[in-house]
Amino acid sequence: MDKQKINTVVFDLGGVLVDWNPEYLYRSIFPSEEERRWFLSTVCTQDWNLQQDAGRSLQEGTAVLLQKFPDHETAIRAFYGRWTEMLSGPIQGTLEILRHLKSNTDKKLYALTNWSAETFPVALEMYDFLHWFDGRVVSGEEKMRKPDKAIYQVLINRYNITPNSSVYIDDMLYNVVAARELGFHGIHFQSPQQLKAELIALDVL
Repeated sequence: MDKQKINTVVFDLGGVLVDWNPEYLYRSIFPSEEERRWFLSTVCTQDWNLQQDAGRSLQEGTAVLLQKFPDHETAIRAFYGRWTEMLSGPIQGTLEILRHLKSNTDKKLYALTNWSAETFPVALEMYDFLHWFDGRVVSGEEKMRKPDKAIYQVLINRYNITPNSSVYIDDMLYNVVAARELGFHGIHFQSPQQLKAELIALDVL
């Protein structure tokens, strides 16, 4: 790939720009790490949460678990009732990269995120930097989610993106792999320092 031709940077949000982790909330509900890990791997699982990210309503998702695990009603309802307690703010190093790209380059900036359509507006109110993008695609609004290639295609078509002149950044490797298969230069985010080094190597920063 001709490094000089990269003109677009696409960011995932949770785990890349926003520090979101259910553990932050559930530490206050389950002081025991063993009990907390059991709950998050058996009841409010990642796969269950992704169903809401794919468009299922929070009410329906909660009802499904209440039927299966009635003894855990308080903890289940807390997942979305106290959802903001899972957010500890921006990942500062990545935010500085985004700020630099926005202020000092002519790169187009987009967000492609797996996020519930009902909770994303809350994040938009909390974090100004979510408004810095030239456009965004939110899975819950589209009723499809990564790594389904169809949602990447929505991004490509809506904003006239050329994948082979674009960088895609995500903390989930399987989402990066899907982007690479569509022609994006994929970066598997592990830390702001690693991301910065890879973007410098590509002459993006």
